[in-house]
Amino acid sequence: MSTKAEKRSWERMAEPSDQGVRLDKFWARELAGEGVSRGRVREWIEAGLALVDGEAVTRGKHVLTGRETLRIGDGGAPAVDDEARAVPGEVAMVFEDDHLMVIDKRAGLTTHPAPGEPGPTLVNHLLHRWPDMAADISGMDRQRPGIVHRLDKDTSGLMAVARTEAVRLRLAADFAARRVRKVYLAIVHGRPDPARGSIDEPIGRHPNQKTRMAVTPRGGREALSDYRVLWTGPRGLASLVAVRIHTGRTHQIRVHMAHIGHPLLGDAAYGSRENAEWSRRPDRLAGLAPRQMLHAFHLALRHPATAAPLILWREPPDDFCSLLAALPRECLRVGIVGMPGSGKSALLGFLRRAGHPCFSADEAVGWLYEPGGDGASMLGSRFGGAYLREDGGVDRPALFAAMRGSGGLRREVMDMIHPMVRHQCEMFFRAHRDAPVAYAEVPLLLEGGWHTDGMVDMVAGVRCPDALRTGELLRARGLDAETLAVFDSWQWPEADKLAACHVVLDNDAGLARLEAEAVRLHGLALARFEERMAGTGAWLDGLWPELAATMDREAAGELALMAEEAEGDEAEEADGIGEGEWSADPGEDDDQ
Repeated sequence: MSTKAEKRSWERMAEPSDQGVRLDKFWARELAGEGVSRGRVREWIEAGLALVDGEAVTRGKHVLTGRETLRIGDGGAPAVDDEARAVPGEVAMVFEDDHLMVIDKRAGLTTHPAPGEPGPTLVNHLLHRWPDMAADISGMDRQRPGIVHRLDKDTSGLMAVARTEAVRLRLAADFAARRVRKVYLAIVHGRPDPARGSIDEPIGRHPNQKTRMAVTPRGGREALSDYRVLWTGPRGLASLVAVRIHTGRTHQIRVHMAHIGHPLLGDAAYGSRENAEWSRRPDRLAGLAPRQMLHAFHLALRHPATAAPLILWREPPDDFCSLLAALPRECLRVGIVGMPGSGKSALLGFLRRAGHPCFSADEAVGWLYEPGGDGASMLGSRFGGAYLREDGGVDRPALFAAMRGSGGLRREVMDMIHPMVRHQCEMFFRAHRDAPVAYAEVPLLLEGGWHTDGMVDMVAGVRCPDALRTGELLRARGLDAETLAVFDSWQWPEADKLAACHVVLDNDAGLARLEAEAVRLHGLALARFEERMAGTGAWLDGLWPELAATMDREAAGELALMAEEAEGDEAEEADGIGEGEWSADPGEDDDQ
């Protein structure tokens, strides 16, 4: 057993109050009384000796989100036995015979013992279940017997493991010759464009962070990944992607997807910025990506003893499926429109009093126009004090009069203010993502194209007879007919507005009727929400077997071609190479 001098190490749990604190400043504070200088802390971090939730972080500027488990030490990883030991543990078996097995590795389980990974590991569990794999019996590697390719600790899915050294050599040769077909499923940030593509970029050690890999045009090793977008969630928030790797470089999928701007959800190493933003989400999605969302879904190879095709797949684990199911489960976004004075605000009031999330564009403009508001600041920057009060807020009557007299000025002001309102509305919808329905009253929603660009899912229009709108309701709002006519002229005609709506609500018989229409609208919106969720559930139920069937057909054809090629190669090499002369480093095919 190897021995090392005693080393110092410390472990802490970051508190919520540590959110936003840099990693180096955190440890400098914590170790100030231990005789450890800030410079020494920085050296340890850069040397990869600082762990955040079990992952090495080599940047002192790494920002904490709070509640992480943190560890740092001066170089002493736990001693690792020269030979892996048997440790009881569950192993999910997908295929097994006397020659090899294919297991479904759970996320959180390291493949084999290594410095910094005290275990137990998959290898430890395999040795407990199959003692004959031990090095002194099988002749295989002492620390990683049977391992031909590896999955990252936090990657789940299919792994082939050899039962004997002869089989390991054959499998290693097939991996090296790319006669094994591996397809992964990943949930990535955003929507990759194009939807299908190849990433042919060499991968090597990161030039500055030695615990990470990177696309390295000089000195990197060939790495080829094909990806295909299977589905994209609402607003392009995230996508389910199938990735086939032709090479097996360390962290290949994680590096390649990050390289094209779409890192994996939960990947703090290769998508640190996106992961930090995700963790700050105001909805339940923030807690649904505890690891990189990557699963080895489909594996196809020739059996090393019989040469028969072996094609297997495994549904992703619960955490992967839960996140995928939650992505489309967002609030139904309902926009409310109508002519000025039609009763839109009153309708919104009924919905708000019923406890439903509600947004008012007019209220948002009011906040923007307050002293210090973004709208007031932008108008002041553009026009000086022409349309500002002494307190710095917007002089709305003066601004309205100017917009009324100049179409160019009106369009310029709208071009400044409307994007701010849209941003506030987007933040409102995002904050209420977990609600079934959220409502936004936006007078110029249709004119701004929100109904066609995905900002809202459903548009409700309020219809009010002109006699009522220009009479009783007009007087109640304190407007005159001329002002109302100006507002009307800035919007679509009522017939065009209502024709673009999914549902029309009548405000023609007093507030009681309008309140009943609010109840009707919410019922219709809930029904649409439930319909959408039912469709998502049905899609998910059939997704994995349907996807696997497609991949099975593709794999069968490819394995047949691979077999023909292999027969030709083996015939040429039979005179000069014996089985025992095949060799391949198990670390060559690291997968993910």
